[in-house]
Amino acid sequence: MIHRGDVYDADFPLAGPHPAVVVTREEAIPVLSAIAVVLVTSTVRGHPAEVALEGSHLDLRDPSVVNCDDLATLPKHRLKRYRGHLSPDQLAALNRALTIALGLDYPRSVRAEP
Repeated sequence: MIHRGDVYDADFPLAGPHPAVVVTREEAIPVLSAIAVVLVTSTVRGHPAEVALEGSHLDLRDPSVVNCDDLATLPKHRLKRYRGHLSPDQLAALNRALTIALGLDYPRSVRAEP
């Protein structure tokens, strides 16, 4: 069974094969055929919508981050090899980074106009 915070290898339509973190809420995963994931990359930019992934429990070759600006919805069958699960601290950081990436923490009056 797939869970929020799980890390799988996935084939992203524009980015190709990368690890991905499941971000769909736990209750919705069993009933959906496609779920929201964010890309894991070794391209570290140091912005607040990234979450550093440290430790060997995820079997990543290089220092990597979850880039919450790179969000996709993928069919479940595109999730391949299971790599592990984010720690509680990493999940908390993921929640903060998603809030920033999606602009959910800024009132409209404070947002810069494009």
